[in-house]
Amino acid sequence: MGVSTAYWCEWAWLPGGPVPGVLVETEDGRITSVSEVDDPGGARRLGGLVLPGMANAHSHAFHRALRGRTSAGKGTFWTWRDQMYKVAARLDPESYHRLATAVFAEMALSGMTCVGEFHYLHHAPGGQRYSDPNAMGAALAQAAADAGIRLTLLDTCYLAGGFGKPVEGVQLRYTDGDVSAWADRVDEFKPAGDHVRVGAALHSVRAVPAEAIPGVVEWAGGADAPLHAHLSEQRAENEACLAAHGCTPTQLLASHGALGESTTAVHATHLAPGDLPLLGGSGTGVCLCPTTEADLADGIGPASALAVAGSPLSVGSDGHSVIDQFAEVQAVESYMRLSQETRGNFTPADLVTMATASGHRALGWSDAGWIGAGARADLVAVGLDSARLAGVPPEAVVSAASADDVRDVVVDGRLVVRDGTHRLVPDLAERMRDSVAALL
Repeated sequence: MGVSTAYWCEWAWLPGGPVPGVLVETEDGRITSVSEVDDPGGARRLGGLVLPGMANAHSHAFHRALRGRTSAGKGTFWTWRDQMYKVAARLDPESYHRLATAVFAEMALSGMTCVGEFHYLHHAPGGQRYSDPNAMGAALAQAAADAGIRLTLLDTCYLAGGFGKPVEGVQLRYTDGDVSAWADRVDEFKPAGDHVRVGAALHSVRAVPAEAIPGVVEWAGGADAPLHAHLSEQRAENEACLAAHGCTPTQLLASHGALGESTTAVHATHLAPGDLPLLGGSGTGVCLCPTTEADLADGIGPASALAVAGSPLSVGSDGHSVIDQFAEVQAVESYMRLSQETRGNFTPADLVTMATASGHRALGWSDAGWIGAGARADLVAVGLDSARLAGVPPEAVVSAASADDVRDVVVDGRLVVRDGTHRLVPDLAERMRDSVAALL
């Protein structure tokens, strides 16, 4: 007999929107039934508005160590990258596990039940292989288990230091040398537990030579795995691609079969007009990371145009200057208002979908991100009793809430956060502080 738990939600965001008085019955981590009832009976009560579990579709866990440390003085993405490389140079499997556990636990506290880790820090300093060539990936998988969330490990192919340039310095830790060696290493990785799935990633068109792109695409297709790629994050990348190949990064990916419904382009900030129909027409998803794009001064991507073109939109916290999916989706809308001088580009329901179902889809978990029979039992209770949300109608909560409003989080039927405290990592602040201090 399976483990059964019933939750009574004061409000629940069902596929049609928020509904009061909803009983959600679960068994073995799956929702078995959803019904509207006034009396919770013996069910566990979840106050406020209960949303589906949120998915963080793009993360670099170790970037969290830089929060608040790169804001002094002027700079660009490229000057920030120099600071990031210094952190990447210091990590090993043990320190990566400690830091990532704290980072993933912070995600759980904010209502994220799944994360896509864009993982390229594979090897030891100098590019030497660990005795287990997937030791760093295994550390991330264990960290997700310890934090109580699901993980899609997007194992990233990284072969060049730029168009026609060899890797150097800390980049030696990222590379497997060629696409065949990358694929062989990924094939060896067999993570324990059903909380992990392995996907693939092209770091970027500047880090994966054009002739190697089909090999990564072929691996992802053969494994029925999601494929992600950084795309047009900076203008300099576009200019270098045009100089090297005579086309945009989007056109380069399209010409090598890398676009499609299983692919997610991350950022897509600086697109040419012809890129939009290529992405939308192929059903390629786009993961926006607006708080990071603002932190790095990257620019504002064409979110509205991408949605109209047909690209499903998701969001990610990327460099973790903020870990808050409410902040991400609110920024998507507010940045469109600033750039287009038009309100209401995305409805609250659109924003919920970005943070939940679309993110899970991008990470290969199509059975999560919604509250209904058959879905994974991921529930996020947002308290409505704060001064911030006082008087806000349930249908507008996503446009006003913050991660601090999350009270309870259930992942695959397991209560991971209760009353704003992480049950598996109760000393989270201390762990995060110690992990960052050990690196810096």
